[in-house]
Amino acid sequence: MTSVRRAAALLVASLLVLAAAAEAQAAGYRYWSFWDRSGDRWTYATRGPASERPDDGSVQGFRFAVSADSSDANRPRGTADFGSICAKTPAKAGTKRVALVLDFGTRADAPSGETPPAPRKVCARVAPDASTAEALAEAARPLRYDTNALLCAIAGYPARGCGEQVAADDKGEKPSGKQAAPKDGGPSLGLPLGIGVVAVLGGAAFWQARRRRNA
Repeated sequence: MTSVRRAAALLVASLLVLAAAAEAQAAGYRYWSFWDRSGDRWTYATRGPASERPDDGSVQGFRFAVSADSSDANRPRGTADFGSICAKTPAKAGTKRVALVLDFGTRADAPSGETPPAPRKVCARVAPDASTAEALAEAARPLRYDTNALLCAIAGYPARGCGEQVAADDKGEKPSGKQAAPKDGGPSLGLPLGIGVVAVLGGAAFWQARRRRNA
């Protein structure tokens, strides 16, 4: 059994080395993140823009960037208050106004060959029960979604790509060092690594039982 244990330990160690190497290479995912504004702070939204139904006077933001997960996601830049963004959009009975901050990110986060537009602030006047996605469609067309309803582009940016994983050498900034989370269907190394360890331990148990039967 000693040789089996050694082989199992060696394979587990190899898997851990592969995991560390993949983590070192992964910078995260390139995507639009969604934010709620409360007072003077941005908070990562807990629901998607299609599910969120903001109140009249709400401020919400979108930021295009590369990040590993919500804990290190980049917030929309600049100041944002409803009064200034919607100053030229008067209230109207039977509608609500939602202030939207659109931050297209930096050159370091842009897909190859694309240049991010300047940030913009827009005021959407929509039906009282409209979602944030509907407000966005009203004020920042064209939008682009993938087959899984993931928001890929706002105001036509970026022209291609959607939530793709980005290696450290493809991004101008230093990677965060965190493993990229399986965001929006993205792959996670944790799952195959776990399966590999289970397979190793299962194989060791199998050979141990076989040796006992043959003894």
